[in-house]
Amino acid sequence: MPQMIDAPRTAPIDHHDRRVAARNTPAPAPHASTAVAPISVVVPCFRCSRTIGDSIASVYAQTLRPAQVILVDDASPDDTVAALHAVAAQYPPGWVEVVELANNGGPSGARNAGWERATQPYVAFLDADDTWVPTKIELQMRALRADPEIALLAHRMLVRDRREPAPAPPREARTQIVPRRRLLLNNPFPTASVVLRRDLPFRFDENYRRVEDFLLWGQIGFSGYRCAKLDQVLAYWHKANYGAGGLSEDLKAMHRAGREVRRELLRQGLVSYPEHLFARSIGMVRKARQRMLLALRRATEGGATS
Repeated sequence: MPQMIDAPRTAPIDHHDRRVAARNTPAPAPHASTAVAPISVVVPCFRCSRTIGDSIASVYAQTLRPAQVILVDDASPDDTVAALHAVAAQYPPGWVEVVELANNGGPSGARNAGWERATQPYVAFLDADDTWVPTKIELQMRALRADPEIALLAHRMLVRDRREPAPAPPREARTQIVPRRRLLLNNPFPTASVVLRRDLPFRFDENYRRVEDFLLWGQIGFSGYRCAKLDQVLAYWHKANYGAGGLSEDLKAMHRAGREVRRELLRQGLVSYPEHLFARSIGMVRKARQRMLLALRRATEGGATS
């Protein structure tokens, strides 16, 4: 069964040194909109003191601003908690809530903890080292109002160096319904692009620390809920997806987790055995391609530094 969670326990708040990260936190955008979207933004945080300021500034700068932001510290052993409180203090009181988990549970547990505290009809996810384009929420809410049957709405993302100026934000986007067969190929929904209905009867499976997002999207899509994607880039990763650090660096573990997700969807009866075999063959091709790309990038970087 899809995982449900109880309300997580939180650790006492340590207020003694919030100044530690304040100098790394950008000030709120002066041109931010006063309009509000019925969205709670959940941000899992682990050792994120150097990047969280930029991420939340990109949320505040939305032309249609989310009503609530929930920062979930996943028992970071450094100054992350101080950084989160420093960020929260820069915005209107109550807009940013900081949740401190007593034990590290990985991104699934942190996102579930934030989801449990969400007060709005929709929940959006943002990772602590990613940023949003200013028109992201405006365009997603426009699509959701036009088609209220959509349960999960994502969009395109790209990798962009933080030092590079961002392109002009899109003002229009087309909505494309994502069919069931598309979910058999790979994960079409980057986590930082997703807005979904808060009342969906699913949660991230806390037994997974890799590709946990794909398992959840699969449970939603293969259960018959309407999923869609906008055709514009509305968020950015600021590191390469593979081989640049973090959980994504371990390709072998990522692909092993992908196999486990496919087996879990089969076990739950959400995909047929022929669909499972097809998805497994696609996964093998993708694995070979990603290994080749990683090897090429490392060879290029090695040549550049030699």
